[in-house]
Amino acid sequence: MRRLALVASFVAVLATVLTAGHWYLYQRLVVAPDLPAPWRGLALAVLVSGALTLILQPLGERLLPPRFARWIAWPASTWMGTAFFLLVSAAALDGVRTLTGAVGPVAARVQASVILVLGLTAAARGAWEVRRGPRLVRLTLRLPGWPPALDGFRIVQISDIHIGPILDRRFAAALTARVNALQPDLIAVTGDLVDGDVRHVGPEVEPFAGLAAPHGVWFVTGNHDYYSGVEAWVARIAALGMRPLRNARVTIGQGAAAFDLAGVEDHHAHLVSPRHRSDVAAALAGRDPARPLVLLAHDPQTFKEAARRGVALQLSGHTHGGQIWPFRYLVRLSTPFVAGLYRCGDAQLYVSRGTGFWGPAMRLFAPAEITEITLRGVA
Repeated sequence: MRRLALVASFVAVLATVLTAGHWYLYQRLVVAPDLPAPWRGLALAVLVSGALTLILQPLGERLLPPRFARWIAWPASTWMGTAFFLLVSAAALDGVRTLTGAVGPVAARVQASVILVLGLTAAARGAWEVRRGPRLVRLTLRLPGWPPALDGFRIVQISDIHIGPILDRRFAAALTARVNALQPDLIAVTGDLVDGDVRHVGPEVEPFAGLAAPHGVWFVTGNHDYYSGVEAWVARIAALGMRPLRNARVTIGQGAAAFDLAGVEDHHAHLVSPRHRSDVAAALAGRDPARPLVLLAHDPQTFKEAARRGVALQLSGHTHGGQIWPFRYLVRLSTPFVAGLYRCGDAQLYVSRGTGFWGPAMRLFAPAEITEITLRGVA
C-alpha cells in the first residue's frame, strides 16, 4: 500500500506539472505572439506530441523490452530536456518583461523568438555533453590512520548509471572497458545501476560481469534500484560478480595492511519497501575503530550520521550534480551535498555527479564522471 501511495502521489504531481508546463509554453510561444497558420498548427502539434511521449515513456519502460522502449524513450527524454530549457527561458523573460513593462504583439514575438533561441541552444549543448560520455575525475585523499602499506590504494567509483532503454549494453560494455583500463585496486558502484524490470533490462547489464579489480567490485542500492525491483536486481548483480553490501561491512586486506569497507541500503529504501532501510549502525557494528573505514552510500544525506560514527570516507552519488542547470540549486534545497568533496571534522565525503543520466538525455554544467580516488595517509 505504501508503494502504491508513493506511485499515485508521484503520478499526480507529474500530471499537474506536465499539464501546466505545456499550457505555459503554448501561451508564450503560440498565443501571445499570435502565430499565423500554418505555424500555429505546427507548434501546437509539437507541444502535444512532446507531452504524449512523456506520458508513454514510463509505460514503455515497464512493459516493453529496451529495443522497443527506446523508440519512445529517446524522443521523450529529448523533449523533456528541451521543454525544461524552454520553460526556464520563458520564465526568465517574463521577469524581464515585467521589469521593463514591455507589452504588445511585437514584444511577445520578440520574446517567443528569444525563448526558442535560448532553449534550443541550451538543449543542444546539454545533448552534446551527454554524447561526449563521462569524464575521468582524479583526486587524492588523505585519511587519518590510513595504513602505510596501502599508500596509493585506488578506488574507481561509478554511480547513477541508469542502464535501461536509452543507456544499454553498449554503454555498459564501453564503461566496463574504461574502468578496467584504469586497473583500480577496488571498484565501487554506488547505486542506481538500472531503470526497469530485470526481465527487460537484465540482458543490458551483462557486460558488467567483466568488471575486475584485485579487491573486488562492490555495490550498494540506490532509489531507482528499489523502484525497479530490488531483490531481483540484487540477485542479478551478485550473479555478475558484484558483491552487494546491504547494511554490511567487510575487511579489505589483511593485518596492518587493511581497512574496512561498509555499505548501506538506499536512504529512502523504507519508502518503497517497509522491510528495508538504511542502517549505518548495523553496517558498522563490531568494527575495530582503529581501522579506517570507507562507507558506500547512494544518498549523501547519510554523511551526517556517518561522520558522527567515525567514518573516514563516504562515497555517494544520487544528486547527478544537478545534471542540468539550474537544477543544482533545487537539489541544494534538499541536501547541502550536491557534487564534489565535503568535510566534517576528520570525515570526508565525495559525491559523484553520476556516470550516466536520468530523465532528459542532457547534462548542462554537470558533466558525467568516472572517479578515480587515490588514498594516502595524513602527511
